[in-house]
Parts: sequence; structure tokens; C-alpha cells
Amino acid sequence: MRPDARAWFEHRTTSATSLAEIDVDALLTAKRRGGHRISVVLPARDEEATVGILVRDLVDRWVEGVPLVDELVVIDSNSSDRTAEVARAAGAEVVAAADVLPTHGDRPGKGEALWKSLAATTGDLVVFMDSDLLGDVSHYVPGLLTPLLTDPRVDYVKGCYTRPLTVDGVHRPAGGGRVTELTARPLLNALWPELAGFVQPLGGEYAGRRSALEQVPFVSSYGVEVGLLIDLLQVCGLQGLAQVDLGTRTHSHQTDEALGKMAGQIVNTLLARAERGRHGRRLEPGGLLTQFSHDGARFVPTSHTVAVDQRPPMATVAEYASLRAGVVG
Repeated sequence: MRPDARAWFEHRTTSATSLAEIDVDALLTAKRRGGHRISVVLPARDEEATVGILVRDLVDRWVEGVPLVDELVVIDSNSSDRTAEVARAAGAEVVAAADVLPTHGDRPGKGEALWKSLAATTGDLVVFMDSDLLGDVSHYVPGLLTPLLTDPRVDYVKGCYTRPLTVDGVHRPAGGGRVTELTARPLLNALWPELAGFVQPLGGEYAGRRSALEQVPFVSSYGVEVGLLIDLLQVCGLQGLAQVDLGTRTHSHQTDEALGKMAGQIVNTLLARAERGRHGRRLEPGGLLTQFSHDGARFVPTSHTVAVDQRPPMATVAEYASLRAGVVG
């Protein structure tokens, strides 16, 4: 690891693997003194099996139990199941992605939901969590908020964790995050070595100051997390970034084919941000991923579009500026 990346890793990585490691009273004091308003956002598409349990726990602990969170919003991305109904019954405010900034249309993808969540929430500190999390993750929200509430130099915090993997009934305590290890990490280390200290660059749990998040574009697809990391590096500098060890993260796993498509989107996101040569010419990724299956007689190619589009920095959107003026006013 490069010296600057190692120094960052040693000084900007903290631990919050359980509630016992978190001084919640100190966080409440810091929130009050700073005049902060905190929003928690869960992007969701067809997550009725998990979103209700997660929302109910977060509401019980951090909205009604301890007044740390001011609003908890589920951004529903055109779910075909009861995600919205279940989340609302559990206590979340549910907003359909298509209803946010409607003049800008609606695109598929997780990043679209995250981008629109900035216009659907009011907090100056925003926490993002995936809605398919399993097990006890009650410490995630205060864990991610701790660096933001206690260190004004930090603008963006990534969660990191071990990720158990179960394949064909065989459980391993670690081994999840295959796209991270086989795609994202090698490319980040090669192209942005100062980011080598991030344990989970693709992790879906992170938090940031609105003032930073609204300055960067949001990739509409699965490349959103790595895109945010690279773009916020440019806005905040390495010392404006931090990470928190949250212990263990358990969630559902994708098929190899689905992981391949995700990896293709991430590669396109990375290459679109990479520069080549002395004149800084941008690389132009191809945008297609061809995968092969075997029908018993021959290999059959299937091509998928993995080209990524992105939304502009929210601060440049006129409708958003009007919404924010109303909140601040």
C-alpha cells in the first residue's frame, strides 16, 4: 500500500462493530450543538421480505427510542411487490422514485434512487443503507454518523465489514464481495492507489454531508458507490473521507451471471473516470458485456448493455435549488 493510503487507513478507520463501542449520548450532544438534521435513506426495489424488519428496527431505536434520526425515507424504485406497503406500515416515509423531480424523468437503477433521495429528504447529514440487510444492524446508523458528528473535517464515511458467503449450502465466515475482490479493488489500486485503504469500496452503507453529496454526479446503475468514492475524493480530498468497521454484513447473494453484469457496470464507471496520457483524454469503455452459456451442444453468447449513464450534481438542478430554498427558509 502506498504511504499516503496506509497513513489514511491507520488514522481514518474507526470501529463501531456494536452499540457498546458507540457513545450515543455524545452523538446526541454533537447533533444538538451542530444544529444537524439527519436523514436515513433506504433505496428499495422488490424488498418486501426484508425492508419491513429493517425499517421497524431503525424507527424503534433511532427515531422513537433515541431521537438521533429526524426522517427515515424509503425510495421505492418501481417495485412489483409490496415493498412500499410493508415499509410504510413499519414506520418509514415511502417515496416513489418516479414522483421525485418528475420533469427529469425516471431511470432504472439504484443510483437513480440515491440521487433522487437528495431531493426527497431534508437532512444536512444523510445516511444510506441497503434494504436487503439481514440480522442485527442497529449499530450501523450511529456508527456511520460518529465521524461526521465528531470531526468537522470528515465529509463522507464508508462502512466496512466482513461478508459471510453461503454457496450451495456451504457457509463461509468471509468470502462475500466477489465483485469487489475481482474487479473493483484491482482497478482502484491501479488507477487511484490513494484509495487502496478502503476495505469495501462497493459497500452500500455510507453517510455524508449534503454539502458534499450535492456536488457530485450519481451513476444511475450499480456503479454508483465506486463513482461516488472517486468523485468525492476530488471534492473533499483524501482526508475528507473516512471509514468505519461495522463488524459483519449479511444479505442475499447474486448469481454469477448477475455479478458479471454488475462488474461490467463498475468497470464502465471506473474507466469513464480514468485518464490516459499526458493530455488527460478520457477512456471510452465499450458498453457491452457478452456472457456465454452452453446449451449442451455449443456455447451461446448473450450480450448485455453495461454502459452507464449518470445524473448531474444535484446542486446544478434548478428544481432542487428551489426545494432547498424552501427547507432553509
